Amino acid sequence: MGMVTFVDETTAGGRSEGWGLDMVEERLTLRELIRHRIFQEVAEYHAERPEVFHGLVRPEGAERALNGYALRTPRRIDPRKQTERALDAFERNGFLVLVGDRQILDLDEEMDLPFGVEVTFLKLVALVGG
Repeated sequence: MGMVTFVDETTAGGRSEGWGLDMVEERLTLRELIRHRIFQEVAEYHAERPEVFHGLVRPEGAERALNGYALRTPRRIDPRKQTERALDAFERNGFLVLVGDRQILDLDEEMDLPFGVEVTFLKLVALVGG
C-alpha cells in the first residue's frame, strides 16, 4: 500500500495544500485514479457535510464558491455522476494531470504510483479576451 498526494493547481497560480490517499494499487490507469479521487472526496463531503464541496469538478446544480462549490440545497452527491463529469472534463481539456513530473495524456494509460508520488490536477482557466 502506498500514499498518493493529490494537489490542485490553476493556470492562474492557485495551489491547494494537497491531501493524501492510501492506494492499494501500485499501477493503474488515469481513469481509475480519477475514480478513486472522486469517490474519496465525495465520501469525505458526506461524512463532514460542510457548506462548500471541495472537489475536482462542480456537482450538478452547485454554484462556484471560494475554494469550492456551494450546493443550493444540501443533498447527497452521486460519486458515479461526479466521476463521469470529471472524466468528461479531462477529455474536454478542462484539466491536465501530472504524475510526478510526467503528464498523462490518455484516460486508459497505465502509470506507476510509487510511494509518496504527487499527482497534480492542473485546472485550465480560460483567458479573458482570448
